[in-house]
Amino acid sequence: MTPPSVLWFRRDLRLSDHAALLAAAESPRVLALFVLDEALLKPAGEPRRVFLYGCLRELDEAIGGRLLVRHGDPAKVVPEVAAEIGAGSVHVSADTAPYGRARDERVRKALGDIDFVRTGSPYAVTPGRVRKGDGTPYRVFTPFRKAWLEHGWRRPADTGPDTAKWVDPRSLDQVKIPELRVDKDVVAAGERAALDAWRDFLDGPLPDYATDRDRPDRAGTSWMAAYLRWGCVHPRTLLADLAPKRSEGSQVFRSELAWREFYADVLWHRPETARRNYDERFDRMEHDTGKEADRRFADWCAGRTGYPIVDAGMRQLLAEGWMHNRVRMIVASFLVKDLHVPWWLGARHFMRHLVDGDLASNQHNWQWVAGCGTDAAPYFRIFNPVTQGEKFDPDGAYVRRYVPELAGVQGKRAHRPWELPAGPPQGYPAPIVDHAHERQVSLARYSAVKG
Repeated sequence: MTPPSVLWFRRDLRLSDHAALLAAAESPRVLALFVLDEALLKPAGEPRRVFLYGCLRELDEAIGGRLLVRHGDPAKVVPEVAAEIGAGSVHVSADTAPYGRARDERVRKALGDIDFVRTGSPYAVTPGRVRKGDGTPYRVFTPFRKAWLEHGWRRPADTGPDTAKWVDPRSLDQVKIPELRVDKDVVAAGERAALDAWRDFLDGPLPDYATDRDRPDRAGTSWMAAYLRWGCVHPRTLLADLAPKRSEGSQVFRSELAWREFYADVLWHRPETARRNYDERFDRMEHDTGKEADRRFADWCAGRTGYPIVDAGMRQLLAEGWMHNRVRMIVASFLVKDLHVPWWLGARHFMRHLVDGDLASNQHNWQWVAGCGTDAAPYFRIFNPVTQGEKFDPDGAYVRRYVPELAGVQGKRAHRPWELPAGPPQGYPAPIVDHAHERQVSLARYSAVKG
């Protein structure tokens, strides 16, 4: 008799378009498994864990309550589960991040004679496959995107709840999916929510995405980041839906998916860049230290810098576990180039609070802003937080939504509260630094590094 298989879910919390599920279903019975791994749970903030647990509950419901959840080191748990049911194979979607690669190798060795089968990945094109003609990786996005498009990807896999005959795990030891509640308006979790949000985006904001994606005062984004990060939807599904569309918005959104794949490819080839500068010259960059620098960093984290667009973004992050992408760039530039704080401290704060905290995208987007990454922004590009706010939140609606102290300040004046006749409204701080001065400090420090 053919033995059952184990489908170990990780960053693929869905049943549709699931290549590893299709492979596992070649066995007569499939056990669905998720392992609560403290190495990943511990650094994740509450919003990300709340979202994860919501995804697990929906997945469990979709397969009739047959998701086995265990807690512990996967290198111990996965072989134990496989042995308990006499599994002949363990199936996964390949994890290409540094920890995932090392963990999976430990699991593979611990499984012994039980096959460890990797099928597909969280990306349309698995990182490492798109290379230049000489076999080396791309370091610049635009040629990577061209080669990525030329490489192409498979059609979505035809899978669903009935693809496999699921093993009933009630006779096995298991833990309950944790109940964790936070006082935040976190993105709705799970595959159904992902597909609903995607349909709403296709039917609504997509045609104007090229311009509206930069407007935090408008509902112009897709909300796909968290769903892609947890695999509630596969990028192939999105790309298949985009294929017949010809609007500028659809082309720009396809490029945004390519950026996600590019940064995953960078991390595959240079795993150390999750913690270190891609451009090693920036190891010499001078940063501010001491109590004053610590105080300013704390003000930035709390949304108390005195620059409204920065404070609105940081408060949105704390309130919702999410921040508008344009505002992410503004607050990152302010931290690195106005407060002279190293990018990795800001990246760590984002990873702690973002529902969509994705290591490759988060770390390398921060390096793009800091000027030390691959295909980085020019070092002299230093966002002015006032003019950025006036350009992308021209009526101040976004600022007023998240900074209640400024609720009574109408129009663009919300971006310059220190210029009001009576000064900033009560309770709102004056700017903690002078942008013009700090810009010159940054330019001098960057010149020393680049020179």
